[in-house]
Amino acid sequence: MKSAYANAFLFSLLSLSFTFFLPAAFSRTTLSSTTATLDISGSLQNTQRVLSFDPQSLTPFSEQQQEQTPSSSFSVRLHARESLLRTPYGEYKSLVLARLARDSARVDALAAKLALALNNVTRTDLTPLRTEVQPEDLSTPVVSGTSQGSGEYFSRIGVGTPAKQFYMVLDTGSDVNWLQCQPCTDCYQQADPVFNPSSSSSYGALTCESPQCGSLEVSACRAGKCLYQVSYGDGSFTVGDFVKETVSFGSSGAVNDVALGCGHDNEGLFVGSAGLLGLGGGPLSLTNQIKASSFSYCLVDRDSSESSTLEFNSAAPGAESVFAPLLKNGKVDTFYYVGLTGMSVGGTMLSIPPSLFQMDDSGNGGIIVDSGTAITRLQTQAYNSLRDAFVKLTPHLKSTSGVALFDTCYDFSSLSSVRVPTVSFHFTGGRSWSLPAKNYLIPVDSAGTFCFAFAPTTSPLSIIGNVQQQGTRVSFDLANSRVGFTLNKC
Repeated sequence: MKSAYANAFLFSLLSLSFTFFLPAAFSRTTLSSTTATLDISGSLQNTQRVLSFDPQSLTPFSEQQQEQTPSSSFSVRLHARESLLRTPYGEYKSLVLARLARDSARVDALAAKLALALNNVTRTDLTPLRTEVQPEDLSTPVVSGTSQGSGEYFSRIGVGTPAKQFYMVLDTGSDVNWLQCQPCTDCYQQADPVFNPSSSSSYGALTCESPQCGSLEVSACRAGKCLYQVSYGDGSFTVGDFVKETVSFGSSGAVNDVALGCGHDNEGLFVGSAGLLGLGGGPLSLTNQIKASSFSYCLVDRDSSESSTLEFNSAAPGAESVFAPLLKNGKVDTFYYVGLTGMSVGGTMLSIPPSLFQMDDSGNGGIIVDSGTAITRLQTQAYNSLRDAFVKLTPHLKSTSGVALFDTCYDFSSLSSVRVPTVSFHFTGGRSWSLPAKNYLIPVDSAGTFCFAFAPTTSPLSIIGNVQQQGTRVSFDLANSRVGFTLNKC
């Protein structure tokens, strides 16, 4: 039975979900080297390692040395999901299929969020459905429906005074920060004890008249206090009180009065983390609330036990970085759009109309950089050009049948490495980012099947996903409206 919070308002607004996978590189020249080497043996070893990895073998996050940063900067460790949760899958292909299913749900949610904005659907159009709350709704425990978990990258964040440490999912495609709170009407399994607001001296409710409450896509009011709900594309949601709290970043500092959701009813694909840090461009995102002039992350190999960092207000990327202009959409401020002019394969530019990567005057189209989408999505015409060019240059590779959303796959079971054409993004201004081979040819099983890790979309919104970003520090220079891609800065 749904809880009082869930029945108080069931929203139709879709926001997102999360996702995963493997590492990136590039060039400052217009057209970079024409081939790259794929380490097949190394990738397959990782598929075995991730299935058997024991998260307990890692040094606890709370005992790890935090990054020392200037007083105006914050830095915390960034880990892939398997550093926190042991995978429930016995074979790698099952893990991949679960990841791809979550990825598709997320992409649909991002497209729906944009569609609502483009169709001028406002907060008043999304008024919650109010229903009578029954007494039993407040006490009936409901078990969360899945234990897969949707977050793919986590950081250890402190909440409250004194600070209690929690694993939080990071997401650039979301704005609202939230974590599970006692008392729980329905809380899923998380690695840490659930946050108890009564144990924190800095916890405070937000009124319905507060600007933070007014910035929610949909809000409700109870006894003068603000309530929130965030719904995600896979059916997951979190519901509770919208409050202000102190958020701390290891030994590098803390910020008071951060608005976040204190969720008492939370269901869906969140298992493991305590909640979510929204790193989008909206007013409620963590980046905006702490007035960050920049932030950056480096996503380690999804199948690796290694870690990297999430940094706020850190030093600007150096001359070795590839920069792209950061663009804003007047209809939706969450997403980070970049100026992309084209793509190349094997050093040859593709015949893709630049308009397929551009946002029009109405806010339609364009391409965003997203930490939570795994597989890069391109409009069908652009994807077909990319795929066909790659296939044309790889007649020597043994093809095999497609897997899930991948239509171009290869049998590398008899190989330990292979040279393949380089795939590059070309940005406004003439700079290019050439991907390492393992960021666009990824294993989908442990037997040697690798697939071309791009996918078509019928949505006008294209997305650069985290498979392509891994191994590269992605720096969002908000003050100067640019995004930097820096190889091997993890």
